[in-house]
Amino acid sequence: MPSSGRVVSVNVAAAPGESRLVRRPVEGRRPVLTLGIEGEERRADGAGNRASRALYAYPSEHYPFWQTVRAQAGVAAWNEPMAPGSLGEHLTVSGVLETELFVGDLLRLPDCALAVSEPHLPEVELESALGFRHAAKLMTESAWCGWHLAVRESGTIAAGDTFEVVAGAREVSLWELFRARTRRAV
Repeated sequence: MPSSGRVVSVNVAAAPGESRLVRRPVEGRRPVLTLGIEGEERRADGAGNRASRALYAYPSEHYPFWQTVRAQAGVAAWNEPMAPGSLGEHLTVSGVLETELFVGDLLRLPDCALAVSEPHLPEVELESALGFRHAAKLMTESAWCGWHLAVRESGTIAAGDTFEVVAGAREVSLWELFRARTRRAV
């Protein structure tokens, strides 16, 4: 089990009305509320429990794969790095992967606590965000999906914050849940 990780960047929507998959890193500390980062809160609109999906985290360890695939698809130069937030995540993190986390694990940060709630399922918009067809299919096949977080303790968050992974019940792994939910999609 991973014991710690780091927030590489905190990412928010680039402009009002722009796709939610277009997020850019921001400087400084940002308030984290029950429904997400202030100004980025998910609406509680009857389309499911938005509080359980307040934030989307994605491991920076997967970024080299996406950079290579984008270059192979001819939509980016081979040495062109992807900006954090390019996969639509609110938090780009390092030190933990989907295969190491379970639903209910807690990420204890200096000023807030976030609970792992479920794996992120790829959406069609991912293809336009990354600039090539089959991006969602590649995410499904690799299971490099990232995860959603519920806010257990409001506070603030910033790039550079470290976090400790506090084990929950460890009954349902993110990886297994993702595979079960996408079995028909592969």
